[in-house]
Amino acid sequence: MSDLENLLRMTAVQAEGMRGLGGYAGGMFMAASKVLGEETVNGAGSGASQTGARRHE
Repeated sequence: MSDLENLLRMTAVQAEGMRGLGGYAGGMFMAASKVLGEETVNGAGSGASQTGARRHE
């Protein structure tokens, strides 16, 4: 019974660590999504302006 109690205690500690890692991974995913979304918007806008500039040259 003592071994089971120790295992449950360690499982609770590890669950808190996993919760922290999940939050960190979620934050990284949201940041990457925002950056990639901005690059897509900026890439489409700058690509169109560069194409127009090349036509005038």
